[in-house]
Amino acid sequence: MKPDVPQPLHLARLAQGSPGEWVRLPGGRVRVVNLSGTLTGPAETGWLVCLSGEAVVDLPLSNFVRLRPAEGYRVRAEERWTAFGTKDGTVLILTPDE
Repeated sequence: MKPDVPQPLHLARLAQGSPGEWVRLPGGRVRVVNLSGTLTGPAETGWLVCLSGEAVVDLPLSNFVRLRPAEGYRVRAEERWTAFGTKDGTVLILTPDE
């Protein structure tokens, strides 16, 4: 008897199931979100990466970062940030430090 073939987890589809809410991946601290409006980021240090679409990350002191697919920005717990999508279907992934 053959073992079951492992199935990949489609991160964008997972996030699209709950627009505007962080969805935690099974077994870890990594989260994905399908941006719907403006989202306040959690106070955690880690990498914020754009999987699809395009987002603007609004930072303190009137700074901002534009993220396109496959681009990332390191957010810090002590630096509050918000994000909003500039294209439909914008999905971000947050990989916090351990």
